[in-house]
Amino acid sequence: MKIGIIIGSIREGRFGGAVGQWVKEATDARASEGFTYEVLDLKDFNVPLLTAATPPMGADKQYDDENVTRWSKAVDSCDGFIFVTAEYNRGVPGAFKNAYDNLGPEWQGKPVAFVSYGGRQGVRSVEQWRQIVNAFEQQPVQSQVSVSIFEDADQDGFSPQEHRAEELQAMLADLESLMQRTAE
Repeated sequence: MKIGIIIGSIREGRFGGAVGQWVKEATDARASEGFTYEVLDLKDFNVPLLTAATPPMGADKQYDDENVTRWSKAVDSCDGFIFVTAEYNRGVPGAFKNAYDNLGPEWQGKPVAFVSYGGRQGVRSVEQWRQIVNAFEQQPVQSQVSVSIFEDADQDGFSPQEHRAEELQAMLADLESLMQRTAE
């Protein structure tokens, strides 16, 4: 089963790129039989604002914009997700929410886990994501990893505290377990 690690911030100088790479490195070192992980960096897709007249659930995965089509194919190829999400102004990043809204059936019923970051560890962003993913009956795992842009950084950038690795491994195990149960 394939799990997409979605880096949801497109800002220049973003913290999320390093967090996403940290997650990917942890999955590479993990001996998870039957699971592969791939980074889907939202910044690489250039998803436009949602302006299509046809609602995504009615588009049958046929989109007018080639960037949305590429995004659709990348998301659709995954069986589950890890959202690496910032918290902007006590909520989800606008570009990530827009990219999510541009699709429909590609998300349907697929499990999701969250790695958040921000001044307050991004927890409010995850609270909102948990409500949002319910629209497509996605199953969020309860465990999550929340990092601080202050406490998990040093002069060189992202430098997670030691206990974060344990939290990440627990979350990955929960996601893989949920995916196995869902596939049965």
